Order: sequence, then structure tokens, then C-alpha cells
Amino acid sequence: MPRKLTPDLWLFAVVVVLVSVGVVMVYSASAIVAAERFHDPFFFLRKQLFWAVAGFGCLWMAMRLDYRRLERVVTPLLVVSFALLVLVLVPPFGQEINGTRRWFRSGPVSFQPVELAKFALVLYLASFLTRRHEVVKSFSKGLLPLLMIAGLMAGLTVIQPDLGNSLTLIILTMALAYLAGARPWHMGAVAAAALPVVAVLVAMKPYRWRRMVAFMNPWDDPQGSGFQIIQSFLALGSGGWLGLGLGESKQKLFYLPEPYTDFIFAIIGEELGLVGALVVVALFALLIWRGLRIGLRAPDAFGSYVALGLTVMLATQTLVNLGVVTGALPTKGLPLPFISFGGTALLMTMFSAGVLLNISQHASHA
Repeated sequence: MPRKLTPDLWLFAVVVVLVSVGVVMVYSASAIVAAERFHDPFFFLRKQLFWAVAGFGCLWMAMRLDYRRLERVVTPLLVVSFALLVLVLVPPFGQEINGTRRWFRSGPVSFQPVELAKFALVLYLASFLTRRHEVVKSFSKGLLPLLMIAGLMAGLTVIQPDLGNSLTLIILTMALAYLAGARPWHMGAVAAAALPVVAVLVAMKPYRWRRMVAFMNPWDDPQGSGFQIIQSFLALGSGGWLGLGLGESKQKLFYLPEPYTDFIFAIIGEELGLVGALVVVALFALLIWRGLRIGLRAPDAFGSYVALGLTVMLATQTLVNLGVVTGALPTKGLPLPFISFGGTALLMTMFSAGVLLNISQHASHA
């Protein structure tokens, strides 16, 4: 039994700061919209505060639960995740919102099953790689079984439709397999075979094709497909070095769509400037570094793969969100971890952070 150590205080501090920034910025970005839509400027703030408090409860619970017990629930959690991904597609279980079926909704409470699926996938990958590490270099016995599970999850997610999260599931699997020693040329072949599939998925949905066109040159259709990213550019550009000041954003005044969810980083850049935006990026860099450090110092293979998998998951979502907001990637519906408005995503990221903190208690100082 390894000696219990203090949890990683740097990681804990970063999570607290990011969640706090999120609560403040959600209120700043949503107050005007909430007042117009719900006649209550505090509508989104109250919800975000509730989820933040519940999230810290999840974090505390994950810190108290020995991470090694998670290996016992890998199969049940995987089965539940698949069942929920199927049920969300079936009316009346899944609620259709803006043409998508991604949420279960009961009154004011909603749940997005793909967030649980991502966590379940990390546990499955960690368990598989721990038990069968010697075959990971084999395509048929190592990489293929992992990709079959991840591919089935991704397929169900695409049907919702949610291409962003489906690609996240595949990227997570490939990254963790690579860290476990899978052959790069195997993954390169899989990626090459997957590109035409992704191209077909983009072409099948007109809105995805419009997003790709807008990514290449948003100014070709500034009032249509390019509108959102152009407004994001205007928000980031008008912030200057120190920003317009907290609460002073102009783009949140019904110009930038989704200013408190997927594009909240643009409001951060506008109100807090380049300095504030870089501080937020530095906080995420610190979080990713501490997560990787925990994974490399974990006392066993399962803990190492879980920590690395959760860190890769958080890093992927962060990089994709920042890439979309800055125009480096096509628009995807992925929130900024710990900061964007949302319940399920915040709860699962907080629980994931708690698992990382739990693993850090067992890690060595070496």
C-alpha cells in the first residue's frame, strides 16, 4: 500500500480559479441575454453557481474514493454509457433541441450522456491497456479492439448529431494508445482511412459544409456562415492588451451567438484583453502539466493511464475550443472546460479533476 500523500495543491488551485473565472464570465456574458429572454439577468448565473457547487461536491467525492475501485465498475459504466447514448436518440427519452438529440431533460435539469461516455471510455482504455499491455503493438489484438469500442461510441454520437465530441472520443483513444506504445504507422493508417469518412460526414450535413467554408474564408459570407467567427474576431481584436473592462463587452449584446457557452473565451479576450486571455491559457497549460505529471508518477499502470487519459480529454477539449474561437479550427460545439456555461460538462470535468487529485495522493515524489 503506497504512502498517502497530500493531493496536488497546484492542480486543486487551478481548478478553483478556473471555475471561479467561469462563474464570473458566465454572468458577464449572459446577463443581457438572460434579461431579454427570461426577464432575469441572474438566470444563467444561478444555474452556473448551482452546478459549480455540485461540481465541487463531485470533486470532493472523487478525491475520497480510491481510484483503484474504479476498475471494478468499468464494464457496468460502459454498458450504461452505451445504453444512454442509444436512449437519447429515441423519443420521448431524448429531447430534440435545435435539431439535435444530445440531452435528457427533466424540467430545468438536463443531462448529456456523451460526457459520461468520455469518462467511461477513459476507464475502459486504462483497464484494457493495464491488462493487455503486451499486445498493444499488435493491430488486431491491441489497437483494433480499442477503436471498435471508441468507434461505436463515436458512431452513436455522430447520429445525435455531434461530430465534435465523436472526434474527441477517437482522438482520446489514439492518444492513449500511442502513450501505451501502439505503433505510430498503425494509427497513421487508421487516420488515413478515417479521413474520407469524416469528409463524407461533413458533406452529408449542409451546416457542417457551411462551417468548413466559413473556416476557410468567413468573409465570403459575413452575414451567414461566417457571422459567428467574425464576431469572435471582433471581440478578441477589440480587447487590446488590457480589455474593455469586466462587463463592458459589446459583442455579447446580441452580436456574438453563444457568448456564454462555446464562445465565452472571445468575451474573456474582449473584457480582460490579451493579458487576461493569456492568463487563462496559462492556467490550462498548468492544469495539463500537472495532470501529465500525476500520470507519469502514478504508482500503478491503471492510475497512470486514467490520469493521462483524463488529461488528454481535458487538453483536447480545451485546444479545440480555443482553436474554434480564434479561427484556427472549424466551428465545433465543444465547451471550454470549467468555464463555459453548462451542467453535465462541468460536473464531469470536476469529477475528472477529483480523480486526478485522488491519484496524486498516491503518486511518488520522485
